[in-house]
Amino acid sequence: MKLFNLLLNILWLIFCGIWMAIGYTLAALVCFILIVTIPFGVASLRIAGFVLWPFGRTTVERPDAGAPSFIGNVIWVVFAGWWLALGHLITSIPLFLSIIGIPFGWANLKLIPVSLMPLGREVVSTDQAFGGR
Repeated sequence: MKLFNLLLNILWLIFCGIWMAIGYTLAALVCFILIVTIPFGVASLRIAGFVLWPFGRTTVERPDAGAPSFIGNVIWVVFAGWWLALGHLITSIPLFLSIIGIPFGWANLKLIPVSLMPLGREVVSTDQAFGGR
């Protein structure tokens, strides 16, 4: 299974992972420049790493996430989240048009909720996510 995840991650990286990770990194840089939004930049970099190499990992809600994460996610959606979600949607279209890219198109669509609400989530391996969280 790990070999299969490695193969999928390499193909993902080539076809769309690098471009989406660059988008998240640019969003993080803007957040770091604005000082007040540094927590958003940290979250954006965390999701950039996830988008770069997603197979074998997933996101789960942090148990300590509360109202501040919710409020932060609302702010995030307004300023950056919808751009990144749109990037995932646009990237998925050519993948769906190519028969071999359909699984990657679905993977892109599954990343839209994470791109819209990254605060209060953490990236874990799929074994850890289903093993007791």
